[in-house]
Amino acid sequence: MSDHPLVSTQWLADHLESPDLAVINAWMPPVTHPDAPPVYPNAHVPGAVFFDVNEICDKTSDLPHMLPQPHVFSSAMRKLGIGDGQTIVVYDDFGFYSAPRVWWTLRTMGAERVFVLDGGFPKWRAENRPVTDDVPRKPQSHFTSRLNHGAVADLAEIRNTIRASSRQILDARSVDRFSGVAPEPRAGLRSGHMPSALNLPFTRLINESGTFRTKDELKQIYQEAGVDLEKPVTTTCGSGVTAAILTLGLTVLGSRDLALYDGSWTDWGGREDTEIVSDPS
Repeated sequence: MSDHPLVSTQWLADHLESPDLAVINAWMPPVTHPDAPPVYPNAHVPGAVFFDVNEICDKTSDLPHMLPQPHVFSSAMRKLGIGDGQTIVVYDDFGFYSAPRVWWTLRTMGAERVFVLDGGFPKWRAENRPVTDDVPRKPQSHFTSRLNHGAVADLAEIRNTIRASSRQILDARSVDRFSGVAPEPRAGLRSGHMPSALNLPFTRLINESGTFRTKDELKQIYQEAGVDLEKPVTTTCGSGVTAAILTLGLTVLGSRDLALYDGSWTDWGGREDTEIVSDPS
């Protein structure tokens, strides 16, 4: 293993029987198709457990799937059989959607050996690799949550960032949503973006084949978006999910001073006391 946050389908296939390996099927339905069913009950990677982003979250918040309190997360991981010291590989049904969010959550909670399956379940199935509908019975494990507060940004921190120009804010939403041309998929949100924010739609980081772009390609893409890779970056999106894809890409490039705005546009665009820039072209 290396510091690279992605593993290949071949690597996972070669290590499926490793006793210290934990595989997670991350799940969250797209906001545009909230009733979409997960694939997990019918087919998943053998040994994988099911992580519902909308369930393992802060249920006291009015915002969707916010990061849970550390003790709540520890309890959820214990029940899934995810414990300290394991090598964790996360994938999702779409390739790159909720898996990076779960990868970021685990890392933010202190897990050190967490990786995303490059290409996700679509690539795994396209290669005719083994799947099952058996739900594994894993013994409970002890997971020690050690929240990295610096990896999570809230409303106050974003306001301070904008005021002080202390960090780059990088938005993963589409160009039309960022510019205010397209309406937000969640009702009640204003359109546009935060002052000083840069835009890099997360889809640009993914090849037509569904795998992540190469390091050289990523570097060029981030630089074309105006990102200084030597300076701190806070990622954001609609609700803190696809922002993690930008964080994943920055991690591939070796960036270290990274944060994610957990509430993202659902928080900022849902308020009346936040400044919004709209620049339709």
